[in-house]
Amino acid sequence: MIAGIIPARYASTRFPGKPLLDIKGKTMIQRVYEQAKKSKSLHKVVVATDDQRIFDHVIYFGGEAVMTGANHPSGTDRCWDAFKQLKEAYQYVINIQGDEPFIDPSQIDTLASLLQDGTTELATLMIPVNDPAYLSDTGEVKIVLNDKMEALYFSRAAIPFLKGIDPKDWYKHHNYFRHVGMYAYRSDVLKKITQLPVSILERAESLEQLRWLENGFKIKCAVTHHESHCIDIPEDVDRVLKLIGEIS
Repeated sequence: MIAGIIPARYASTRFPGKPLLDIKGKTMIQRVYEQAKKSKSLHKVVVATDDQRIFDHVIYFGGEAVMTGANHPSGTDRCWDAFKQLKEAYQYVINIQGDEPFIDPSQIDTLASLLQDGTTELATLMIPVNDPAYLSDTGEVKIVLNDKMEALYFSRAAIPFLKGIDPKDWYKHHNYFRHVGMYAYRSDVLKKITQLPVSILERAESLEQLRWLENGFKIKCAVTHHESHCIDIPEDVDRVLKLIGEIS
């Protein structure tokens, strides 16, 4: 069975209180929760928060929530805290971003499809690069794969380097992928990775998944063609609404 956990912090540095942001009559966290509930693969959806206001709001709209510690360094750590509180036994956890109110449920199902045989340790999503601007954007994390569709490396740099080709044309000569930040963890692996110290590569690129690779864990990757629309700052709201069109 698979549990979907939505980490939600109130004390965001760039946008405090954003889970409770009203977007056309519903809060962001409610929209994320309702979209996740539409997934055909999840057996439970729960919000993991360290804030009583968010917890009370989730219960108010009919959702499920658990209170976690306040000092978790990442959403992965918050997921493990929440997972330990679940009464049922789940083989996998999918970490659903709490700042993507219009996440497509099929993305969750695509990620879940990698978990069917129970051997997958970790999994994530990626989207093909069709614009050279993504390759030069250090905010867009790129993925290099092996022939089993497992991640070899994640980087903010454009990798691999294509010698003798104008960087503006690299995407025409190689299949580049950028990372979509949703993870699936096998429950025993989730416990192990939260106990690992920060690694050298993780510190260099500020990417926690490099810690997992450095310690020998395998990350299976699947392709999605649905764009992610994160809301990081207040100005993102209007931009995202224009991108997706009218909502209910």
